[in-house]
Amino acid sequence: MRLRSLGVALAATAALITLPTTHVSAAAAETPLSQGRSATSSSDENAGTPARNAVDGDAGTRWSSAATDTQWLQVDLGTTSSISKVVLNWEAAYGTDYKIQVSQDGSTWNDVKSVTAGDGGVDTLDVSGQGRYVRMYGIHRATQWGYSLWEFQVFGTTGGGTAPTCGTANAAKGRPASASSTENAGTPASAAFDGDAGTRWSSQASDPQWVQADLGSVQDLCKVDLTWEAAYAQEFQIQASTDGQNWTTLKSVTGATGGTVSYDVSGSGRYVRINGTVRGTGYGYSLWEVAVHTGSSTTPPVQGGGDLGPNVIVVDPSTPNLQQKFDQVFAQQESSQFGSGRYQFLLKPGTYNGINAQLGFYTSISGLGLNPDDTQINGDITVDAGWFNGNATQNFWRSAENLAIRPSNGTDRWAVAQAAPFRRIHVQGGLNLAPNGYGWASGGYIADSKIDGTVGPYSQQQWYTRDSSVGGWTNGVWNMTFTGVQGAPASNFDTGPYTTLDTTPVSREKPFLYLDGSNYKVFVPAKRTNARGVSWPANAGTSIPLDQFYVVKPGATAATINAALAQGLNLLFTPGVYHLDRTLEVTRADTVVLGLGLATLVPDNGVDAMHVADVDGVKLAGFLIDAGATNSDTLLQIGPAGAAADHSANPTTMQDVFIRIGGAGPGLATNSVVVNSDDVVIDHTWIWRADHGDGVGWNTNRADYGLRVNGDDVLATGLFVEHFNKYDVLWSGERGRTIFFQNEKAYDAPNAAAITHDGIVGYAAYKVADTVNVHEAWGLGSYCNYTADPSIVQAHGFQVPVKTGIKMHDLLVISLGGKGQYAHVVNDTGAPTSGTDTVPSKITQFP
Repeated sequence: MRLRSLGVALAATAALITLPTTHVSAAAAETPLSQGRSATSSSDENAGTPARNAVDGDAGTRWSSAATDTQWLQVDLGTTSSISKVVLNWEAAYGTDYKIQVSQDGSTWNDVKSVTAGDGGVDTLDVSGQGRYVRMYGIHRATQWGYSLWEFQVFGTTGGGTAPTCGTANAAKGRPASASSTENAGTPASAAFDGDAGTRWSSQASDPQWVQADLGSVQDLCKVDLTWEAAYAQEFQIQASTDGQNWTTLKSVTGATGGTVSYDVSGSGRYVRINGTVRGTGYGYSLWEVAVHTGSSTTPPVQGGGDLGPNVIVVDPSTPNLQQKFDQVFAQQESSQFGSGRYQFLLKPGTYNGINAQLGFYTSISGLGLNPDDTQINGDITVDAGWFNGNATQNFWRSAENLAIRPSNGTDRWAVAQAAPFRRIHVQGGLNLAPNGYGWASGGYIADSKIDGTVGPYSQQQWYTRDSSVGGWTNGVWNMTFTGVQGAPASNFDTGPYTTLDTTPVSREKPFLYLDGSNYKVFVPAKRTNARGVSWPANAGTSIPLDQFYVVKPGATAATINAALAQGLNLLFTPGVYHLDRTLEVTRADTVVLGLGLATLVPDNGVDAMHVADVDGVKLAGFLIDAGATNSDTLLQIGPAGAAADHSANPTTMQDVFIRIGGAGPGLATNSVVVNSDDVVIDHTWIWRADHGDGVGWNTNRADYGLRVNGDDVLATGLFVEHFNKYDVLWSGERGRTIFFQNEKAYDAPNAAAITHDGIVGYAAYKVADTVNVHEAWGLGSYCNYTADPSIVQAHGFQVPVKTGIKMHDLLVISLGGKGQYAHVVNDTGAPTSGTDTVPSKITQFP
């Protein structure tokens, strides 16, 4: 399905894609300062047109943006430079009005040239300015497409006229190395980087072959020395990469004769590769040594590790006045639903007696052991609803993780609503999910936990529990779904609230911080298939030392965060609110982005908050994205448009990542989350267009779509999406699966006309596109509460194509107190809701 759609899109744009012409001038003969440097953009049209293509020196590759007016492309020159000329080689989709801007820090920009009424082709602009960063800031497009540049070239002198020095040290010596092949065990890749001229790497006797080294971080590259053995390369390239997958050619060599040679290069990268294309002999390629030299830079690399910042409270059983610390934070956060406070309690392994940790908004508590039982609380972790008169439906944004609780009275109380995960907990007793007095409650999520006693949901409307064990489960209201849960009740959706699957098809537990002796590390659990029960104490997975993370603290800029990512660092966001003036770009496979204390990202000036490349195994976990006051196109994008790589062996995961539009103030976003990559696992999210708080109104916090899935083989477990102006979920990828879905339609639809489309009243809460052939879902509920116009009759909660490959299990729709109704459950099937009794209308199987 996706390949056909992509083909149509390519055919539609073919008329605009013209071959670049060759332009010869004195300036063009120079090597631009920008060539091979790190480039980023406000958006990329698709995976084939990334920002780096505009600075790769290849006039046959291009960058192109999304089709909106305000877009930008920027290049990091690596050091402050005096800029004298910028050359833009436009593809047919050009900018008619744009600016050239420079910056020292990638944050504050100065205009050095404004262009109006541009006519495309090649624009050669004389400029005068200094900066490390240079960008084209597009204001108006000349066509219906985005902006597209074959090349963006920046000329001038580095260091304000003084060239940086090239170091004499070999940055590649002793670094991890790999190769396309080795001749035998005695000629490994590492031998070319060991500093020993008596050892060598040699390849198999075929073209092409390569050898590469990982320098450990992105560095400025200025020279490469090669010492060939008799089996040399006649033609080869010296290449660099920031991620080990996408390569920029720094030097192409033809007619080489071997021996010892040095090549001056200009560019940056973490990985350096010698890519042989034509051998000089009948043997393979063989190098005694490869030495890589790096240049000076005005900006030092971002350092990994360090302390965890002011809002992380690390304690042990001997910490004085520990109960007082919990009480002080709770007093501040109990009712601070839209405040800026963010807190994380980290409990070192040991036994804590007589503790009651009450959790308010944006407060998380976690144990620092490798296993939950390493951190024992003889007491309680409590969430109740006294602040809201016993109503727990707004107990959002808090979490507990990786510890054991022996409740003081035998049962712990966890009366939460959405965005309040309970992960990796051993409850040595029972668990009560209702507030004191059994008032309203609307949650919730449990994963990888053992509850020795009985779980009592009581007034909870819905709940999802995954890969856990329970001693028992009593009652439930509408939608209680279980996968891989030992002790779960049997399915009874015909007459009750339960949907139970024996196993979870694909799962991987959330990464977590722990102490290995006195050293912080992040444990990244392994993927599980058809899991049942908890993942611990076996703990399959890997540990990453904290020095491989940029520990992000309040005040950090998006430019620094992106620099850390480009160096190959992971991210650990400490509790705080982070305003972003540019999109965070996650481009490296297996990158971990982990938040503590509901760290919150706010995109400013209409940028997207985060883009994830179409790579394996990125882990996003434990943070909130809060829409800014200027409309963002997409708050979180996983994979560019048209992504098609197979990630089934190592999927990207999105866990406890929450999205909010409005509530804390006006927020706007056309799309909240767009998943373009295949095989992504969405494990517990709440994507929420606010129905209360500040900045709330049909257009004030407008957001058309909650979740859009274009990738194939995507799995969602624990999907909460509410109140969007159009579709809450729009699923266009093949073979998608959802296990548990909770939804409320937008309360504030002004009237039926405002939500009528294609002759249908109301956008389905969950729509599977007509083009999809295979899709399956279990345990889905949609509720309407049309407070602005209670006369609205929504056509259906769910809309899917009627095909043999589409299978929907256990669906319900509910009118909350009679404020609006549903005519059907799915398509034109299912009894209507009626009256004010808040009774579900159900379908157990469709079609």
